[in-house]
Amino acid sequence: MGSRRRIYLSLAVVAVTGYLANSIFRSGHRALGCSSAPARALNLCTSFSGYRPAARWAIVALLVLISVGVVIALARWSLNPIRSFSATVGRLGPQNLGERVPVSDEHDEATALAVELNRMMDRLAAGYEGQRSFAANASHELRTPLAVQRALIEVGMSAPLTSDQMELLTRQLLDTNERNERLIEGLLVLSESERGLVGTAPQRLDQITQTVVDRHVDLAEQADVKLHVELTPRTVMGEAVLLERLVTNLVQNAIKYNRSGGCVAVRVGGNPTLRVTNTGPQIATEDVPALFEPFRRHSGTRIDHSGGAGLGLTIVRSITQAHGGTVNAAPGSDGGLEVDVTLP
Repeated sequence: MGSRRRIYLSLAVVAVTGYLANSIFRSGHRALGCSSAPARALNLCTSFSGYRPAARWAIVALLVLISVGVVIALARWSLNPIRSFSATVGRLGPQNLGERVPVSDEHDEATALAVELNRMMDRLAAGYEGQRSFAANASHELRTPLAVQRALIEVGMSAPLTSDQMELLTRQLLDTNERNERLIEGLLVLSESERGLVGTAPQRLDQITQTVVDRHVDLAEQADVKLHVELTPRTVMGEAVLLERLVTNLVQNAIKYNRSGGCVAVRVGGNPTLRVTNTGPQIATEDVPALFEPFRRHSGTRIDHSGGAGLGLTIVRSITQAHGGTVNAAPGSDGGLEVDVTLP
């Protein structure tokens, strides 16, 4: 039986019990020979000399006890579905995230609560699985360059090296070390953005974007990519460091995943707040959501040591959500990717 029917039935039982209690009270009142009205039952009745106040109080106490007992029993009976929910939630843990609350066919509040609890458990299970997968991928990403460094060091120790060989070995070690630094820095920024904003202040996003673009002019020239910037004054509430990282990741990705002679367009305006597009390789629409997952790159493979840690768009999404905004991406009309960031 659904909780709504239980409540309706409980109210009906309470009404019947109240009616019966009133009838018993009136009958006992008359049986004691009291001529005063029942509403004055707690007053001293003087019309009958044999009237005993103790008997009157006994009747009242008995009726109160019966009423309290009925109400408590009905309340416990009505809350039985809720107790079954608490039992299921109490068994929930990292090892049995598949536990779900039984859902009845009734369309009432208890059923709605059970459905929402199950949805919450689904989100918890997905979040826990995502964290576990992220930790495993991060461990793999860190282990691979460490293994490369170990191999290079062993090669250097196995035999004397010429100056050219030593220079090559040193350069490879530096490249591997820089990749480790980028990965660790990306993980730290991601952790900071997912923790939420410590404090917010008005930030000129157009000025932050201009600063970021100026720092990437040389990188764009080296990649033979043209930068087109269109900025209008726009103030948002947030943290300057995280907003700068958001813009930096988008501009770096737009330059890195581009083609020779291509272009990158950066626009700050009204809606969306920030738009970054490039003219890189064609991207299938169904592949776009995966680009926001950790350690996923345009190639679709997780192991890709062509540069970057595979956290750029993941950090962009996390920073945007921390600022109460949304980020959307779609394949560009001339290839590449079009990323729109909307901030309140």
